[in-house]
Amino acid sequence: MSDSEDEDLPQLSSHALAALQEFYAEQKQHADLGGDGKYNVGIIDENWQLSQFWYSPETALHLAEEAVAAAGEGGRIACVSAPSVYQKLRELHREDFSVYIFEYDHRFAIYGEEFIFYDYNNPVDLPEKIAAHSFDIVIADPPYLSEECLRKTSETIKYLTRGKILLCTGAVMEEEAAKLLGVKMCKFIPKHTRTLGNEFRCYVNYDSGLDREL
Repeated sequence: MSDSEDEDLPQLSSHALAALQEFYAEQKQHADLGGDGKYNVGIIDENWQLSQFWYSPETALHLAEEAVAAAGEGGRIACVSAPSVYQKLRELHREDFSVYIFEYDHRFAIYGEEFIFYDYNNPVDLPEKIAAHSFDIVIADPPYLSEECLRKTSETIKYLTRGKILLCTGAVMEEEAAKLLGVKMCKFIPKHTRTLGNEFRCYVNYDSGLDREL
């Protein structure tokens, strides 16, 4: 090909090139979401616009083990806006219990029938197959540190649970969480893959192993 012919070829703008690279990156991520690897914590990137911050693998494991112990053998677990706990549960215990992931982000629809679209602005707008008080434990991590978000998420929690609640949110929400859900702060301190600007804590309304952690 001559130089003149090469000059006639269309050239992508920097914006178009960046968009194309982003598309290929997303395609690669989708290709990677196959088999057992799709349950790896962090396999789906955080979306900060949706206030997504994943737990560290150690924290996700600890919370998953706590949920299993609280639910009991054959129990039902609901993960509300807590995808990394769901992923760790599915990575470690495939047949011991049933678990659903309640999420606004449709990327988590890769988990099939266990994915339930959830918008905290519509707290009990849930599919018919999700019956009231049908989960042995609900673990929830409201996406925003606000009274409104916690209040609406609390409606969902109270609708889903048979009794046990494991709430993960900021330390500043302690008083509001106690008022809305009757939960108390645990000794265990959860960690994230990134450093957050607000102190983060766990709260429960039952005798929990998280409260025996110093």
